[in-house]
Amino acid sequence: MQIKKQDKKIGLIELMPETIDDLWHISHIVEENDYISTLTTRRIQDTNSGKTRADRGVKKTFYLGIRVEKISFHKYTGMLRFTGIIESGPEDLIPLGSHHTINLQPNNTIRIQKNWNKWSLQRLKEATKRRSQSADIILAIEDDTTEIGLIKQYGIEYTGPITADISGKRQIQKNRKDKIKEYFKQIMDILEQHQPINKLIIIGPGFTKNDFYQYLEQNNPELAKKSALENTGAGGHAGIQEVLKKGIVEKLTQEAQVARETSVMNKFLEKIAKSSDYVAYSKNEVKKATDMGAVEKLLVLDEAVRDTSSQQIMNNVENMGGKVMIISSQHDAGKQLESLGSFAAFLRYPI
Repeated sequence: MQIKKQDKKIGLIELMPETIDDLWHISHIVEENDYISTLTTRRIQDTNSGKTRADRGVKKTFYLGIRVEKISFHKYTGMLRFTGIIESGPEDLIPLGSHHTINLQPNNTIRIQKNWNKWSLQRLKEATKRRSQSADIILAIEDDTTEIGLIKQYGIEYTGPITADISGKRQIQKNRKDKIKEYFKQIMDILEQHQPINKLIIIGPGFTKNDFYQYLEQNNPELAKKSALENTGAGGHAGIQEVLKKGIVEKLTQEAQVARETSVMNKFLEKIAKSSDYVAYSKNEVKKATDMGAVEKLLVLDEAVRDTSSQQIMNNVENMGGKVMIISSQHDAGKQLESLGSFAAFLRYPI
């Protein structure tokens, strides 16, 4: 994410998102009733020129601004949509006061004008630091099925399954080896689509991961140097979640936010399972604990941060020496937190 322009007097910041992760950050920075504007191009026909209908008119580019009513983040299409009432633009070209949708994609600029709170500015600061385009990937490989998990700032983006037609060891050995090579090459072709790769974590319950690593050493030694092996009790999505909970990804990769969130949420659930008095959850219970100065670490679902009363709780926790961690709603840990009321807290002492 790049900050292209900033005017603190009127609360205006112009941003250029560079990745889908950046769009996700913006979807939580912009709130209902904020004013946003972006460049748009429309083709205008001159009805008085006497030209035929075949004439496509003239393209005109201008800034169009809306007062936001609805925000929709679509991670699979790589698009962020804002719907609201048009407040600015050339009156001869657009109907002021009507509804309009602005579609934002990577590398398109957007101007945001709002009353910036501490948490929105903090999120923006973090997003501008994370400009690396390299990928961190978990490869969950089994004998004939592979799932790929791309580690994004908002969660895991799954690719697959990649399947192979590999028979048992009783089949003629030469044919089986050829099938395995085809399988591994198919996996490599998918990985090549996500270059540059920062770290590849190869996981699985059997020995296929070791065989694939040897294949990498022979066919892509540079990627092999960036790879790590890890045993898991399961493959597929379950294996990927298992390795996230272990905290291994957090230690190995540059983009480990989802791993940190999953690990801390797992620790919280373990404390609940033990009926610990050192945790609290739900907004009301966490607020009570905050007012008593008992919160050591607060977990908040990103969707809840837009609410001013939630921001007040977060501010109070920090003012009393506690830490605040915002959890993405786009992955399993976020869904678990949502089921607990979007708020969870580790306590200094039981209340």
